[in-house]
Amino acid sequence: MMHSHIETSFPALGYGVGLRTRHYREFLRQPQAVDWLEIHTENYFGAGVDLNVLETLRADYPISMHGVGLGIGSATGYDLTHVEKIKRLAERIQPALISEHLCWAAIAGRHMNDLLPMPLMHSALNLISARIDHLQNTLQQRVMLENVSTYVRFACDDMTEAEFLTALVQRTGCGVLLDINNLYVNQINHGESAQDALTTLLQLPAGSIGEMHLAGHLVTESGVIDHHGCRVDPAVWTLYEHARQLFGPRIPTLIEWDTDIPELDILLDEAHQARLRSQRIAQESSCALI
Repeated sequence: MMHSHIETSFPALGYGVGLRTRHYREFLRQPQAVDWLEIHTENYFGAGVDLNVLETLRADYPISMHGVGLGIGSATGYDLTHVEKIKRLAERIQPALISEHLCWAAIAGRHMNDLLPMPLMHSALNLISARIDHLQNTLQQRVMLENVSTYVRFACDDMTEAEFLTALVQRTGCGVLLDINNLYVNQINHGESAQDALTTLLQLPAGSIGEMHLAGHLVTESGVIDHHGCRVDPAVWTLYEHARQLFGPRIPTLIEWDTDIPELDILLDEAHQARLRSQRIAQESSCALI
């Protein structure tokens, strides 16, 4: 289990965007209207320009390390060398937050560049719990796991995703990175209702949520794809507002944008929209209490 002296609360960072190569110059040239930055951890394992830029920017912005390559749920292929690289980077930049995905990624000695959904079984829960314990003890920091977009449900599932995440939190003390867009994408792809997404929010352990993600998605004839290539959909904003009402104003919010990356101003505007919506909900809540 996680050592008792590890920080157990998550910082209230505000509103952030993902740090992308095409925006390096603007961030280095002058301060930008954003509270914090998230990086994809694996992009900064090597020495070079990327790490130099990150070390410069970390002096002005809190950093969140968001892993995309560990595959913490892989039956085989949980790479201890990869974990050590995460640890070295974390020691170097002292991130405010560290997160991974609730997924698997390796099989038969091959690592696939994808975030593959977990069967929500007790055996998978045991496996991931042990991995999280190892990861948190190695990093000496509380780690969050993110709910991923899925295009299948497994017949062998023993529990819902909310129940699975809740059990992980109870067993390991880890946190949840709540991806609002993924919640919506899954709801549509699996023929569930808006009420199902709200039920999932209600089932999550509120005190465990350390960050929320917002992103765009692509609607196709065969399903909704979590492509992170456009502005946040109105239906996702609505779900975000419900999450804000439930979980309060402290949880950091990130705008994800990974394909067809736009000008920085567009990312900053999306982050500003999240701030405005959160402020309005906080004001409405305070008025309701008067």
